[in-house]
Amino acid sequence: MKKVILFVLLVSSVSIMYGQLSFGPKIGYTASKLTTNVDSVKTQFKSGFLFGAFLRFGHKLYLQPELYYTTHGGSFQKDSLGKSWTENITIGSLDIPVLIGFKILNTDFFNLRVLAGPVASFVVNKKITNTGDVIGPIQKASISNANWYIQAGAGVDVWMFTLDIRYQLGLNKMIKEVSYDGKSVNFNTSNNVWVISLGFKF
Repeated sequence: MKKVILFVLLVSSVSIMYGQLSFGPKIGYTASKLTTNVDSVKTQFKSGFLFGAFLRFGHKLYLQPELYYTTHGGSFQKDSLGKSWTENITIGSLDIPVLIGFKILNTDFFNLRVLAGPVASFVVNKKITNTGDVIGPIQKASISNANWYIQAGAGVDVWMFTLDIRYQLGLNKMIKEVSYDGKSVNFNTSNNVWVISLGFKF
C-alpha cells in the first residue's frame, strides 16, 4: 500500500510540474450486481446514475482524481413455497477514484486512453424494498458503510468531451453475515459495477 501511495504521489508531482491541467463536471450510468455465495439465492443487476467532477493532471501519462455521488445496488431473490422473498437494495455513495491513465493516441482534437486505479466509497444512504411472502434477511445494518474497489477501463476525448467506460470490482465484502433461516449465514457479498460516464473538460 505504501508503494502505491508513493507511486501516485510521484506521478502527481511530475504531472503538475511538466503536464497540463483540465477539470470539469461529469454524469453517468451505472449497472451493478451484488453477489452472494448462497446457492439458493438469485441476484439481478440494478441500474443507477452518477454525477460529480474530475481533475486531470498530465499529458500522455496522467493522474485523474474524481469525486462523485453514485447510486448502485442489486436485487436478491429466493423462491420457496410459502417463504419466497425479494429484496431490492439501492445504495447511494460518495466515491473517490484516484486513477492513473495513459493516452495511446494523443492529438489536439482526439485521444484514446486506458486508465485504472483504486476507489474509496462511503455509503451515505441505503434503501431496502421487500416484496414476496416474507421479509428478506438483509437489513440496512448489514451493509458496510466504507468500501474499496479497483476500477479499470478505457476512454476517448473528442474536443472538450470525455467519455469513459470502466469496470469496478469490489475488494471487500459489502455484506458479510445475515440472519437467514434462523441461523447466521455468511452472504459473502461483493459489489461489482459497470460505469459509463460523460464529462466536459475546461
